[in-house]
Amino acid sequence: MEARLNLLDSPFAAKSLRHIVSAGLAIGESTLPAATQELIKLRASQINGCGFCTDMHTKDAAHAGETQQRLNLVAAWREATVFTDAERAALELAEQGTRVADAAGGVTDEAWANAAKHYDEDQLASLVSIIAVINAFNRLNLIVQQPAGDYQPGQFG
Repeated sequence: MEARLNLLDSPFAAKSLRHIVSAGLAIGESTLPAATQELIKLRASQINGCGFCTDMHTKDAAHAGETQQRLNLVAAWREATVFTDAERAALELAEQGTRVADAAGGVTDEAWANAAKHYDEDQLASLVSIIAVINAFNRLNLIVQQPAGDYQPGQFG
């Protein structure tokens, strides 16, 4: 399988991507725990069916020390006992923020309030931003049919 468009070779696409990547780098410097960031990116990518991002964030998380058990259970986080209450709140916010087309009101007040119990204002801003950024990357990769499976940790950085 080959991508419909090489996003890195297209001058316009590469220029646009630099801005999205820059937003992702800023989020990476936030106080939102790195493990939480990877869990959110992985869960949104699973929901969106983005194989490239699912592959990338599973590998990046494992490379950063995330356990295989937790990675295996991200899709079933509600039933899993391996996530903290804060991670559960972040995963719920990520799911609702990713499935906005499925929900009449978008993110519920309950999901927001639960996340606000665990994260300060800057971390909440980071959560909102990372959900938006990963959904943008998922859509780009899905539209161009970016193949999955060959990503290596650190490949883009």
